[in-house]
Amino acid sequence: MSNDWRGIFTIPQTPFDAKGRLDEDSLRQEIAFCLRTGAHGVVAPVVASEFYVLSDAERDCIVQILVKEVNGQVPVIIGVTAASQELAADFARQAAEAGADGVIAMPPHVLKASRDGVYAYYHALSEASDLPVMIQNAPPPLGSALAPSLMVQLCREIEHVDYIKEETLPTGHYISAILEQHEPAVKGVFGGAAARWMLPELERGACGFMPACQFTDVYVQIWDLWEAGDQEGARALFNKLLPLINLESVLSVALVKEVLVRRGVIANAYVRRPDGARLDVHDFRELDRCLADIEPHYRLR
Repeated sequence: MSNDWRGIFTIPQTPFDAKGRLDEDSLRQEIAFCLRTGAHGVVAPVVASEFYVLSDAERDCIVQILVKEVNGQVPVIIGVTAASQELAADFARQAAEAGADGVIAMPPHVLKASRDGVYAYYHALSEASDLPVMIQNAPPPLGSALAPSLMVQLCREIEHVDYIKEETLPTGHYISAILEQHEPAVKGVFGGAAARWMLPELERGACGFMPACQFTDVYVQIWDLWEAGDQEGARALFNKLLPLINLESVLSVALVKEVLVRRGVIANAYVRRPDGARLDVHDFRELDRCLADIEPHYRLR
């Protein structure tokens, strides 16, 4: 499969049953949903997949199911972020053995690494397999907010480090700072943060986006409109989605899973996050109002 990654690389949630156990059947349904709604790639387990509350066995199970269910239809990018380079390299080797097309990782997310430590971490990921490596640059507390110059250096000097996912504020400035260096070793920069700044990031040269999967079909339509040269049409549809993106920025995984339940994709909206993120009655009312504007644009009902 080509390593030229572009488009909407959507992020399945990790579905749990009512007792908080991994729901493999819902995960399979969710992957099918991502494919049927036009995703150009699939990415997990990462921040939007609650990777930080998964056991190693659960992470491996998700990888196996993801690769099997996608079955080569689109690129599968596996999240391998870990607390050390040794653990991350192990996850990368497992991803390669499972048949993934690439890996994505933030720097160590528990004890933060020095500049030299970050370099060693991505070097270890590169040596773990021949898969392309994407740097996920996110703000603290999970991320490390790497400087654009360092990320470009990593792409230039480490063999398989090819892509960057940029989520550090202001994201557009970071994307421009990366791309203005005209480094051919940087094969592309993806936007994150629920694609909240999708249109200005496209104008700056972003090659794709990695949002959670509940509105994959809508994100793909926005992408297609932009690619076809209909920037005004893309903006009109994006503006309908933006209130829901704003809600997601506050309510996070809890909102994403609620939408997926409503769309019949997963069976339960259970969230493992330790901060107790839940929707209250006012959130549900606002969600109802916002969904009324976007539901007519669903490609899959």
